Amino acid sequence: MTPGNDSFMTQFILAGLTDESDLQLPLFFLFLVMYIITVMGNLSLIILIGLSSHLHTPMYFFLLNLSFIDVCYSSVFTPKMLMNIISKKNISYKGCMTQLYFLCFFGISECYVLTSMAYDRYVAICNPLLYNIAMSPKVCSSLMLGSYLMAFFDAMTLIGCMLRLVFCDANIINHYLCDIHPLLQLSCTSTYLIQLEVIIASGVNIIVPSLTIFISYGLILSNILHISSMEGRSKAFSTCSSHIIAVSLFFGSSAFVYLKPSSESMSEGKISSVFYTNVVPMMNPLIYSLRNKDVKLAVRKAVRRAKF
Repeated sequence: MTPGNDSFMTQFILAGLTDESDLQLPLFFLFLVMYIITVMGNLSLIILIGLSSHLHTPMYFFLLNLSFIDVCYSSVFTPKMLMNIISKKNISYKGCMTQLYFLCFFGISECYVLTSMAYDRYVAICNPLLYNIAMSPKVCSSLMLGSYLMAFFDAMTLIGCMLRLVFCDANIINHYLCDIHPLLQLSCTSTYLIQLEVIIASGVNIIVPSLTIFISYGLILSNILHISSMEGRSKAFSTCSSHIIAVSLFFGSSAFVYLKPSSESMSEGKISSVFYTNVVPMMNPLIYSLRNKDVKLAVRKAVRRAKF
């Protein structure tokens, strides 16, 4: 029996993304390439921001933290997922709960870091004269500390709910990672109260940040409409639209998975999970940096230093 749990379950089997044997190898290489791009892209951005003094601003401070979270977030489950495609799909009870905790912690952290980034852009565009005061180093550090603390306590709450589950005979998790709803479906006792707690916690961490972000970008876009220069307006629209796409993918796919009853089919949930667990962490460095002149300048300086 697993300590701290009334279950006889000591390990689970992860069913994976699909049962089709012909798709296993292509999926392995697809997710391997995505993981390599995610890790290399985010680590490169972290190093670039750390080494470039002109990138030591609030915007890039948040971006550095976002990149750090994305690397950790992807590394929580992707290596295990790749191993499961080509070998045994077993995961221990403790390993499953540990994976679930860090999945929740880094996922919730990303919600609040994206919110902080939207607030930073709102102040920079709508109240530029107050920017240095509103986004002082103390304020930025407080926002990041608050993001990690919210993630810590909310992840502890969610994992506390999951540790109360009782598992009997079924041990096949219909997913490629240990997630909340697949585990709820395996429980052999009533999960109504736990589902309610999960939906409330998920709602707070998805709906509140997403509404804050979209209100911020709504005010930003309203402000952009008053820009007289067509070139400046199109540039601002282009930047904001790419950010909104990334945020919509992350929060939209997360909401589809977590803000619904666990009794519903997991097939669509697994596809949606791919977006917020694999696609968005890979896209973030591209969306938030490659179209940015400051980052391009830092890259050119880094390349020149490497040559000489």
